[in-house]
Amino acid sequence: MAKNTLFPLVFGGSFWQVAIKRFLLMSILATLRAESPLDTINGRVQDESGAALVNAAVRLAGKDKKPVLSRSGLAGEFTFQLDHSQAGEYELVVQAQGFQAYSRRVQVLEAREQHFEITLAVEGSILSITVTETAGYRTLATSTATKTATPILNLPQSITLINAEQIRDQAMMSMADVVRYVPGITMAQGEGHRDAPIIRGNATTADFFVNGVRDDVQYFRELYNLDSVEALKGPNAMVFGRGGGGGVLNRVTKEAVFSPIREVSVQGGSFGNKRVMADFDQPLNSWAALRLNTMFEDTGSFRQYGELRRYGVSPTLTLRPSQATKVRISYERFHDGRLVDRGIPSYRGLPLEVDRRQYFGNPELSRARADVNLGSVIVEQQLGAWNLRNQTLFGAYDKFYGNVLPEAVNAARTQVRLSAYSDATNRNNFFNQTDLSRGLKTGGIRHTLLAGVELGRQLTNNFRNTGYFNNTATTINVPLENTVNFSPVSFRQSASDADNRIRARLGATYVQDQIELSRFVQVVAGVRFDRFDLNAFNRRTNLPLGRVDNIFSPRLGLVIKPVRSVSLYGNYSVSFLPSAGDQFGSLNVTNQTLKPEKFRNVEVGAKWDLGRGLSLGSAYYWLDRTNTSAPDPQNAAILVQTGSQRSKGLELSLNGRITRIWSMAGGYAWQDARISSRTVAAALGANVAQVPRNSASVWNHFRILPRLGAGLGLIHQGEMFAAIDNSVRIPRFTRADAALFYSLSERLRLQVNVENLTDRSYIVNGHNNNNLTPGMARAVRVGLTARF
Repeated sequence: MAKNTLFPLVFGGSFWQVAIKRFLLMSILATLRAESPLDTINGRVQDESGAALVNAAVRLAGKDKKPVLSRSGLAGEFTFQLDHSQAGEYELVVQAQGFQAYSRRVQVLEAREQHFEITLAVEGSILSITVTETAGYRTLATSTATKTATPILNLPQSITLINAEQIRDQAMMSMADVVRYVPGITMAQGEGHRDAPIIRGNATTADFFVNGVRDDVQYFRELYNLDSVEALKGPNAMVFGRGGGGGVLNRVTKEAVFSPIREVSVQGGSFGNKRVMADFDQPLNSWAALRLNTMFEDTGSFRQYGELRRYGVSPTLTLRPSQATKVRISYERFHDGRLVDRGIPSYRGLPLEVDRRQYFGNPELSRARADVNLGSVIVEQQLGAWNLRNQTLFGAYDKFYGNVLPEAVNAARTQVRLSAYSDATNRNNFFNQTDLSRGLKTGGIRHTLLAGVELGRQLTNNFRNTGYFNNTATTINVPLENTVNFSPVSFRQSASDADNRIRARLGATYVQDQIELSRFVQVVAGVRFDRFDLNAFNRRTNLPLGRVDNIFSPRLGLVIKPVRSVSLYGNYSVSFLPSAGDQFGSLNVTNQTLKPEKFRNVEVGAKWDLGRGLSLGSAYYWLDRTNTSAPDPQNAAILVQTGSQRSKGLELSLNGRITRIWSMAGGYAWQDARISSRTVAAALGANVAQVPRNSASVWNHFRILPRLGAGLGLIHQGEMFAAIDNSVRIPRFTRADAALFYSLSERLRLQVNVENLTDRSYIVNGHNNNNLTPGMARAVRVGLTARF
């Protein structure tokens, strides 16, 4: 009888009613379980150079309790999961052959995560130990900047890492959300269909990476399956290859771990926002674990006709057949469909004064769709003192967008001109990276050596059409009182539209040495050689084009550590960008003869780890971009490489825990990016587009009570120009965000986020003088996360 009553109660009704009922039931059952994990203790074991110590013995021993044993993995990591029956005091002991042993007392009293960074000294030297509990928004080390696990304090460049905790607290859902709190980076409009950051004055659509491998197609990326996002400033060609002139953005994805995870989050809010995420991890046995991350979002916008629907599925399998071998196999299927919104036009040098909700164009023809399939295999093998890492990534991208967009407003301010086009891109990427690294000591000098090879192949098909209104004209004028226009539009190729088949082949090799001359002085030196072979065929003109570039990219950094918690550094690095541009689309008869653009960067800075979990950073840089194109003084129809750009800037950052109840993440950037010699589009001394002179942001998280927390964020963006001709200004603005967090139980967390708390009207970015994006109106989002 109970069964007959319960079944229709839980499984009856519509799909969404069933889903909600089952979610609530699972949450209630999970809350009532008595044998839940009480404490997670994890950490990383490394030597004094920062290199991971593999296979170190890690033991938790408690009085009258059975010892819990583990071994550090290939990245030096270890994890213990303890439940209520194991509460009490333990001794954490770490031992590795040739190193001094380490121990400390650990209290297991409440549901929390404790993280320890443990540095072992070689036997016979002074013991060096760094121990920190979970430090809020601070991340201590990364393997991306040098391809070896290195403390951020020891890296001679500015790096901002946004970890999973900060992503969760701010309810981030896009890369634009991420860079709001990264000094020196702004996100441009990207024509309403792609991520388009401007990093230290250099615009890019291709400097995106996933786990250190290129992910360069133009689309909006998601965060549902990420552990962190890393913003590495300055030229990074030694590690990443072409591009990366101002910096790169690297997404670090979640991987299957040998601890059960059951987490489901649901979110709803303003403008029809609906979002569901799930994260499940299940150890299959002692050497295999499976993890699944999924996401679905269906939401509207404060803008007329605005809508977005996307989903992602990302399974990951981790295999540990031995302590010396680790294999990670992952796949992601991601779909993003949305309205293409090119914003509002300008009038007399400023954004047009209209209702911020007003749409310009034809919403039925302004659509974008991106389908992404990413497959990856990473193999790590310990070969004695050497660590071998091989990563293969295959990406299949299918992207289409069409739009009817605003252009100039007439002088009488009565009409606006519209134009239209569509664009389709299909790209297959294949990359393989092999890295061999090891730590060694010669005399009194420590080295972390790296040698690597990268091979890549990219096949791209690009097809563009121009829109003809009423099948005749490429533009149409509409009244400002009615800027939504449904006139028939025919799409066909014009004389300048692309119909290209492009093949890019890459072969690269690199070497690097991280040298610890003494406890006070470290050097990072490396060089990379790239052979980049590009062939393009214009189907419309039957014209083959091609160019081969052989490029060396050096890097030299010096780190001085007067005390262990402070580093002073200097860095010189060079990157290059082929004349075909970020997406290979600008290759033509003229520029196929031109050398790649070069980015030369000099940076000096300081980093300071204060107390228990707080990091301060400062950096001053000057970055020269050369070999940009300009008209020949004797013949304006011919392009020559005389153009250049200089970016200078100062960045300040603060991340981590101020007190036990107050965590903070934020920074300040002063930027001066100007044209230093004439280019096709800009005069000498012109300001680079969409680079504010001053910008600042700060996010605060306060734990008011054990179960109650609050967040407060402030974002300031200074005045900037919409385009390189400096004729339209985007005014400065300051915006406030807020959040409340409440733990209903150990397994249920309620979260409320408010974006643009004061409902300020402002322009956040643009694509050109007449495509300016109004900032988000006040939006409230409520989320519930259940762990079971």
